[in-house]
Amino acid sequence: MTESAITDTTESRLEHLSQALDTGAADQIRHLLLNLHGSEIADLLECFPHGPREILWELVDPDDHGEVLTQVNDEVRAGLIDELETRDLVAATEGLDPDDLADILMDLPGTVIQEVLRAMDKQDRQRLEVVLHYPEDSAGGLMNVDVVTVRADVTLDVVMRYLRMRGELPHNTDKLFVVDRHDCYRGALALTQLLTNEPEQIVAAVMDRDIRGIPATQTDVEVARQFENHDLLSAAVVSEDNKLLGRITIDDVVDVIREDADHSLLSMAGLDEEDDTFAPVMKSARRRALWLGINLFTAFLASWVIGNFQATIGSSNARWLMYKELAVSILNGLGWAVVVAVISALWFSNRDIGLVIAAALIINLMCAALAGLSIPFILKRLNIDPALAGSVILTTFTDVIGFMVFLGLGTIVLL
Repeated sequence: MTESAITDTTESRLEHLSQALDTGAADQIRHLLLNLHGSEIADLLECFPHGPREILWELVDPDDHGEVLTQVNDEVRAGLIDELETRDLVAATEGLDPDDLADILMDLPGTVIQEVLRAMDKQDRQRLEVVLHYPEDSAGGLMNVDVVTVRADVTLDVVMRYLRMRGELPHNTDKLFVVDRHDCYRGALALTQLLTNEPEQIVAAVMDRDIRGIPATQTDVEVARQFENHDLLSAAVVSEDNKLLGRITIDDVVDVIREDADHSLLSMAGLDEEDDTFAPVMKSARRRALWLGINLFTAFLASWVIGNFQATIGSSNARWLMYKELAVSILNGLGWAVVVAVISALWFSNRDIGLVIAAALIINLMCAALAGLSIPFILKRLNIDPALAGSVILTTFTDVIGFMVFLGLGTIVLL
């Protein structure tokens, strides 16, 4: 596997990693992972079942452990944390920004949390406490408290000398925040203004007073909307009394938008973006059972409504996932089939009707599981975006199969 053969797509990386795992080429895997960003490694780890995932995790550079843990979903993170010793977890948290550390801190074992807090200096501990004070899905939970502030009454030359003395700016800094002597937010000084105006100018003359601070209690969705409406790259986060608390940058907002899109898509299937796709069969079956029960209740309700109008209407990884989805559908199908069979038999006073409905339910769930797994792969082969066409085809397929199986079995058994 040469480096030139590796493209920038997740699909090709998955293929190369799978081949390397099959051949036991640990050095090639380590080399590939070493050239990827932490978020890219996180995406790959989420795409593998537990056995291969643990092997890959052992080959990830320890310097990337912290970044990867902040990027994977909650359920996968819990599994990866279990694979690391206390000293390795403490080392993984070193260098993380307070907002990133806050995202994973509560997932760490109690002894590790104590070690992490003990290893932090007073300033970093105070910064972390500020972030932890706010919900994860709020502006305060998103913000990074590492900000550069200036006063409005100093010259641009003084600001330039201060920045040179500081030596390094926080990541994604496009503006400095102007505060008064009480740390109240007054506006922003764009770096372009700092560089293109005369050094004798004072900050107050060139600063932007129209960029308002984002309240720390504002939801992350509202923050994303504000970034979109005002084309922001970064924004100040303020308290109720307008004191500057931190800043939010565009990379944080991109994560919010992606997570919101994932949530909308997965919730259509009764799933959660924080769930592990490759979780054990029994765990997945229990998780989905409630949603299937709700769907069945609505189906009974619809059947009752239709019954009132009878006179009107008349009488690689894919293989692993396929096995898993079939097993989950069979378990849920059998469980709810018994419930449906009993209710239907009592409702219609006919045992055969209950058996027909139960059998149709099991078959339909199995077909739906196979269709839900295979349709995206087929559409991908045809160069059609599964996100656009998959749900329509899947709904049509399951409806057709459902009616055909139910009516077919009814014809065979009841007539």
